[in-house]
Amino acid sequence: MKLDLAKTDKQYYDAPREPVLRTFGAHGYVTATGSGAPLGDAYTDAVAGLYRAAYGAKKLAKAADADFVVPKLEGLWWVESDEPPLSVPREQWHWKMMIRMPEVVTADMVSGAVFERLTEGESIQVLHIGPYATEPETLARMAAFMTEHGLLMNGRHHEIYLSDPRKTPAENTRTILRHPVRRRG
Repeated sequence: MKLDLAKTDKQYYDAPREPVLRTFGAHGYVTATGSGAPLGDAYTDAVAGLYRAAYGAKKLAKAADADFVVPKLEGLWWVESDEPPLSVPREQWHWKMMIRMPEVVTADMVSGAVFERLTEGESIQVLHIGPYATEPETLARMAAFMTEHGLLMNGRHHEIYLSDPRKTPAENTRTILRHPVRRRG
């Protein structure tokens, strides 16, 4: 039977339409880091490389009777500026694209990408439905939630792409937005 993390780890891959606070432990990922606009050449090449690495690890796991479904693409996004991130030109955005790997996958099983473990800890998570251009509305709800609960950002903006934007109409695109946080004071 194939392991499907989207079915076995609902806390990670499911979120309500309003922000909630959750805690996430350490998980292994294949990753690629770069900068530039989403869907630019560097980005698309990095994502293609991640999928090659993930499917290569899957092939090795399957041979060891530990087959799994390759999880959804994820991304950490940031800017290296004091300006509000959405006011910075997309060509200046930085990203770490990721695909989570099940515990059976080790660094020795990954070729063509970096394998690393990340821990986000306490985080706000919410489901955004609609085009990426309307994410600022959802981000504003997350900011209000942080203020209301005395929380501050404690890491990079994290997105989990539940829909394939090449196959899903923009108004139906589903993306989990996550912000690692810490208590104020």
